Amino acid sequence: MKRINKQCLNCGEEFLPKTVTSVYCSHICSKKAYKQKIKRLKIEEEVKALTDKIPANRAFISVPEAGMLFGIAKRTLYRLVEQGKIPSVNLGTRLVRIDRRVMEGMFGPARSLHVAESAPKKKLYSLEKEDCYSIGEIAQRFQISEGSVYSHIRKYSIPTRQIGKHVYAPKSEIDNLYNGNDFI
Repeated sequence: MKRINKQCLNCGEEFLPKTVTSVYCSHICSKKAYKQKIKRLKIEEEVKALTDKIPANRAFISVPEAGMLFGIAKRTLYRLVEQGKIPSVNLGTRLVRIDRRVMEGMFGPARSLHVAESAPKKKLYSLEKEDCYSIGEIAQRFQISEGSVYSHIRKYSIPTRQIGKHVYAPKSEIDNLYNGNDFI
């Protein structure tokens, strides 16, 4: 049985996975990735709490507030203000204010993390026969049993289509799944 090497999502080293779902080369890399994920989620929660405190009807916002709302670095915003690319009002030392409507015109609507959480984006797939593998082709190509293929398809919610007596799954999703690009 041919085993395919994968690249660790944390350190980037190539490794021989113990299971199809392995994405880290060691327990140490797995722990580091988990800690990074927890840290990122904590920072996102803090930013969300701060952006929720900014009134939606306030016409002029400070540069740090604009940075949080639009996901742009403060230094970048100050540079754009100095270059005159973003019109601003200077009310005194550290009191630079930017028109919210101008920012929305340049960068789109302000991000709101609680709205983004409520509706996950759906992926669009082509389920035409030429864009899919049959279950038998997947099993043969990746040297696993058909039962394992079905269980992974259910586990990772990969769409399928039955044509005649064969079941097909999108090539892009199957390649991502078994080449380790879709696991987190």
